[in-house]
Formats: sequence, C-alpha cells, structure tokens
Amino acid sequence: MFKNIIFDWSGVIKDALESQFFAINKIFEKAGIEQITFDEMRNNWEQPYMRFYNKYAPDWTIEFEQKLYHEVINRKDFPKSKACPGMVDLIKKIKEKGLSMVVLSSDPVAKISAEVKDYGLENIFDEIFADVYDKAEKIHELISKNNFKAEETVFIGDSNHEIEVGKIAGIKTIAVTWGFSTAEKLKSYSPDFLVNNTKELEKILLE
Repeated sequence: MFKNIIFDWSGVIKDALESQFFAINKIFEKAGIEQITFDEMRNNWEQPYMRFYNKYAPDWTIEFEQKLYHEVINRKDFPKSKACPGMVDLIKKIKEKGLSMVVLSSDPVAKISAEVKDYGLENIFDEIFADVYDKAEKIHELISKNNFKAEETVFIGDSNHEIEVGKIAGIKTIAVTWGFSTAEKLKSYSPDFLVNNTKELEKILLE
C-alpha cells in the first residue's frame, strides 16, 4: 500500500471538463481562433498546457495565454466546477487511514483554496502546490520537503504530464480516465495503473 499520494487537482479531484472546454473556446474566440469540439479538446490536450495551445497558436507565449485565461475565468458566466463523483468520500477515507496527501496543480491558488472549502476538504492535505506550470520543476522539491520515499509514493493525474513527471521522479503513477485525456491517449504514456472510476482507485490505494 502507498503511504504518500500526490494528486493533480483539475480532472482528478475537480470535474473541470465543462469549465476547461468553456475557457479554451472563449480564449480562442478572443484571439480569433476557430472553436474546437469537446472531443478534440480531450484528444489534443497536453501539459504543460502551452504544449496544447501552441498546436493552435505556435507564437503564443505563456504570458499571453495567462492574460486571456484570467480574463475568461473571471467572467460571470464561467461554469462553476463540482468535485468528481466519489472523490471527496475517497479522500476522506484515505485521510482516516493516515496516509499523506499533497496536491500538485497548475490551477491558480485562489481557485483551489475556494474549491477545497466548497468540497469540504479543509485540513485534509499536508500541502498544496498550486500555480505550477511545469510539475517536473517542483516534484523533487515536493518529495524532499515532505520526506517521501519514492517506493511509497504515487502521483495521480489525468494527462501525459503527471505520468511523465512521475517517471522522472521514480515514483508510481495512476492515470484516471474521467479527466482531460482519453483512456487511449493515457495508455500510450504507460502509467503504472489506469483507472476508470473511484472504486478502482480505492482498491489500488487502500486494499
């Protein structure tokens, strides 16, 4: 059984598919880029997220994307995201077992802080690393700071990035299929585990 769990936030704990689809197309609309379909988003999504945006706008910088992104997420009609089904209950079960849990996410600090409160997950996570563009640059610091042993640690994500970063850090990876990337695409990155629902995830983490 793992003793230390690193969670991505959006697409793993937060059901961000609707809000992300909204954000991407509003960003494209602002920039005069043709709208994309939901399936195209999931098939083309990659992180760090400029790998995705540069497929459509090769000359964009992260600063330009962030300017548009923050304009969009502050709109009154920006969709509010709920927790992924079953994840809040599972996280609380993990807490009862005494496992260490941290979050490593590219989401803004303010967004995660508000959602932690909305989902009733206050005082659950040992630490939250937010606003992290390239998780490969933060993973070793996270592991060292929390005294995690690699063989006891797993990174749970929904994209190529968490799998790639987990391999860099020498830890196990779990890819969830309810997030931004399709199961087929996730398989191509060879995660240690691929799960389709929280029951499968619970079996890996707690049994």
